[in-house]
Amino acid sequence: MQEISTQERAARLTAALAATPGKLLIGGKWVAAQSGRTFETINPATGAVLGHVAHGEAADVDLAVKAARQALEQPAWRLMSAQDRGNLLLRLADLIERDADELAVLECLDNGKPAKLTRAVEVDGSIKTFRYFAGWPTKFGGETLPVSPRSGARILNYTTREPVGVCGLIIPWNYPLSMAAWKVAPALAAGCTVVLKPAEQTPLTALRLAALAQEAGFPDGVFNIITGFGDAGAALVAHPGVDKVAFTGSTEVGKRIVASAAGNLKKVSLELGGKSPQIVFPDADLGPAAQSIAQGIFFNQGQTCTAGSRVYVHRSRYDELLGLVSDHAKRLRIGDGLDPATDFGPLVSDEQWQRVNSYIGIGREEGARLVTGGGRPAGHDKGYFFEPTIFADADGSMRIVREEIFGPVLSVLPWSEEEDLVRQANDSEFGLSAGIWTNDIRRAHRTAAAIKAGTVWINCFNMIDPSTPFGGFKQSGWGREHGRQAMELYSEVKSVWVNLS
Repeated sequence: MQEISTQERAARLTAALAATPGKLLIGGKWVAAQSGRTFETINPATGAVLGHVAHGEAADVDLAVKAARQALEQPAWRLMSAQDRGNLLLRLADLIERDADELAVLECLDNGKPAKLTRAVEVDGSIKTFRYFAGWPTKFGGETLPVSPRSGARILNYTTREPVGVCGLIIPWNYPLSMAAWKVAPALAAGCTVVLKPAEQTPLTALRLAALAQEAGFPDGVFNIITGFGDAGAALVAHPGVDKVAFTGSTEVGKRIVASAAGNLKKVSLELGGKSPQIVFPDADLGPAAQSIAQGIFFNQGQTCTAGSRVYVHRSRYDELLGLVSDHAKRLRIGDGLDPATDFGPLVSDEQWQRVNSYIGIGREEGARLVTGGGRPAGHDKGYFFEPTIFADADGSMRIVREEIFGPVLSVLPWSEEEDLVRQANDSEFGLSAGIWTNDIRRAHRTAAAIKAGTVWINCFNMIDPSTPFGGFKQSGWGREHGRQAMELYSEVKSVWVNLS
């Protein structure tokens, strides 16, 4: 079979998207929105329209939630064995692997990140996630407990794990396929039914994932998808038929979700913002540290919740590290993600470009020194390209240090005293992740224990695996994704007492 080039695959996908408006998946049927409306999805590398997808609204959400409720109560799903549920997830993983190259290009077209990175991170990572959670249905259950009832009574007490119910899953635009997998996989493994709401900027791979789930053989209504804007997400959160909401996105929106979910006290898990510190001690190997620090902020154009956007480096190594990271930034090859030579693509939208650009002015006004970047790269007049950007001479009071920019903007700060360093690193409303660079293992563990963050990387950064929990302290969220902890998010515990006397 002749290998299809990335450019040819992109051309075929673009033609298909232009010819066929996207629809909603509700109760096993692909349908237009009740209003008949659609909206555009844009290629961020060119600004061109890729296609049109259904503009779902509250009426469509209501139908999807009812379909999910009906599927939850049907024997085809409710009584499916744990083994068979795991097999369906394995089948879905196989189908993602079958279409991996196409999914990588589709994500590149819709999100902008280079296709080679999309394949390695998003697609392969999603396959790994579904295969990991496919193993949980046969291993996730209750236990018998040695209770101490009144004297003489013979009591058996055991617990069971039951699906929490209908789950509203709302995902962001920065890692569309990965974020869908992170939520869909454990929810289905636990026996829930789902209504997935992808970000309006990047709906395409979520729609394809829903189609693959249908092909895998999931019963009608188990997996539903609504494309639309914030009003559709708000309707999903507020719907009384939804038992749980899982959301990844900004802290501001997360707070609104908590307030809206109070109507029926639905369960809520949140993976929110971050402003992750990277801490460099004077004994660190600066070569590997600089390379990882550059990747930690510039990967996916800085549009990553864990982005290491503030670096604290000891004064004795400050200038050296700053120069090394700047060199890495300048060597990044900027361009359309369909080009195999590209390792730095555009931001996702004009709105995001304007947001990032506004912080350049803020940083300068606050007195930080712009070392490199700070605007649109030469030769990239089309699309939403923004240069890798580094500010030096920053301090903890500056907005560029305190606020999540969600773009390729790094602030570098000096430190002298270790005790004050930890205070500075923890001086944030966020607590998602942190990086530590040192060859002193005692210092590494001591600092990791003192940092208030859900994940701490030592001499590495942005290591993610579905077997280990991921989530944040403080205003970076509620709950943990991945691992057993994710299964717990999508289940309820029931305690059963049996009198054997």
